[in-house]
Amino acid sequence: MEDVTRRLEIIQAISDQVLVHLEADEFLDSLLERVREVMNVDTAVVLLLDRRERILVATAAKGIEEEVSQAAHVPVGQGFAGRVAAERRPVLIPDATSADLFNPLLVQRGLRSLLGVPLIGRGKLVGVMHVGTLTRRVFTEEETEVLQHAAAHAALAVQSLLSRAERAGALELQRSLVPSALPDVHGVEWTARYRPGTASLGGDWYDVFPLPSGEFGIVMGDVAGHGFAAAVVMGRMRSALRAYALESTDPAEVLHKLNRKMQHFEPDATATVLYAVCDPSWEQIRLSSAGHCPPVLALPGSPAAPVAVKPDVLIGLGEEVPRQSTTVKLPPGALLCFYTDGLVERRSSSIDSDIDRLCEAVYAGPPEEVSAAVMAALIGRQPTADDVALLVMRRTTTA
Repeated sequence: MEDVTRRLEIIQAISDQVLVHLEADEFLDSLLERVREVMNVDTAVVLLLDRRERILVATAAKGIEEEVSQAAHVPVGQGFAGRVAAERRPVLIPDATSADLFNPLLVQRGLRSLLGVPLIGRGKLVGVMHVGTLTRRVFTEEETEVLQHAAAHAALAVQSLLSRAERAGALELQRSLVPSALPDVHGVEWTARYRPGTASLGGDWYDVFPLPSGEFGIVMGDVAGHGFAAAVVMGRMRSALRAYALESTDPAEVLHKLNRKMQHFEPDATATVLYAVCDPSWEQIRLSSAGHCPPVLALPGSPAAPVAVKPDVLIGLGEEVPRQSTTVKLPPGALLCFYTDGLVERRSSSIDSDIDRLCEAVYAGPPEEVSAAVMAALIGRQPTADDVALLVMRRTTTA
């Protein structure tokens, strides 16, 4: 028992480093090296579950490094590692030469005995850790306990590190796809703000671009989901919408084509999108909404109110459902406020009441001052869990 306790302490020591300075790959390399030493084995490997939870991918290895360099992978439920993942329990193979192994590298390396355990963190399967020896060996219950201990620490550490890396990657991707500066155009003033939420990042974005007709396209969208996957879908959707915007100046037709593309190539993705096309004179704007929150319109001398635009079905749903565009007049001085639901959606109140609060904050004034007033009224000092995108435009008095 003292030997087991000492081994566990050694594993604990290297596991604690993850909180200090190690990245995920460095941590796994260090952990596997320590596991190989304390268990006196020839190989130690970690395979992580892919995003679709179908394949285990070799991520770190000691003594059989070619698993990683050759991108070895194992389907869940097949072979040795796949069985460990499917059954979520330790699996011992005393004689690998007669076992049903999916990965030929294990046979080529000459491994005789294998012990594998699942990586489970916060109740979720993260991957598989296994060790092997070149000579026949029967692993004891104490050794299985040591490997399970190492796997438990690896699972939690990997979840933490990958979550941190994913958030950073999603944030960087979002920022790279949001316009760094709005175009300087005669006849209109505008400003925009984007604030990441405190929870997992989603797929909020806004976009402004000129069209060959001399008109301008304005987009405000929100992809369902969180993290890097949602940010990637957002990037693809943004590019596709820009392409379809070159083919038609009818917002409803553009969203129809976008919906058709997403349903065909990414059937699991959904998003709310508001697309608008502004005339070169800025006297009117044509809008189509795929389930997105209505923009708020403020006219000089009048209170602000939501634009009466019909919210058609979301992108990713109802390919044959017709979509429609709405035309809104913009007299000189008129101001439009586009936003994502992170600005107006709170658990403590209804979205309608929060849109009413937004209307109270919006007025036909300088866009920078209006956006500051909106953020102060609806965000204040409390950070939001969801992302917030805000775009405010005003037609100047001289078109």
